[in-house]
Amino acid sequence: MTIHLLKLSVGTESLESLERWQDRVLKERRRRGAPEVIAHVTRAYPKRAAEILDGGSIYWVIKRMIVARQPIVGLEHVTTPGVNGDESEKPRCAIVLAPGLIPVRPVPKRPFQGWRYLEEKDAPADIVAGAAEGDEEMPPEMAAELRELGLL
Repeated sequence: MTIHLLKLSVGTESLESLERWQDRVLKERRRRGAPEVIAHVTRAYPKRAAEILDGGSIYWVIKRMIVARQPIVGLEHVTTPGVNGDESEKPRCAIVLAPGLIPVRPVPKRPFQGWRYLEEKDAPADIVAGAAEGDEEMPPEMAAELRELGLL
């Protein structure tokens, strides 16, 4: 059974700004000769890793809206240096993501810390070009508000 992760994209203003940031990361990794992967490093390793690796995605929340997903292709145990004079390395989890963001039907989401599990049944549907005439041209926030009011 597949399960997804829900994560705030802190400091991101729009889906386009998240795409630009990921493009810059890939270009920098390419320039350094490093593997061209996008990974989000987090403190906790998911207990439900097998379900995540069974086709799960990370659903990105930007400005209190779930707006896109990105398939998860791996979970890796990594370490990061300590901070504030702490020399010991800290165990972390790198969530390795497939390149490219897939827009989803915007859904409001309250702020939270870290990541949360997202059941398949609760995951917003992908936006398919031409699926709803005119809907893809509407700002995600407006579309979500109209859906919440039952007008879309």
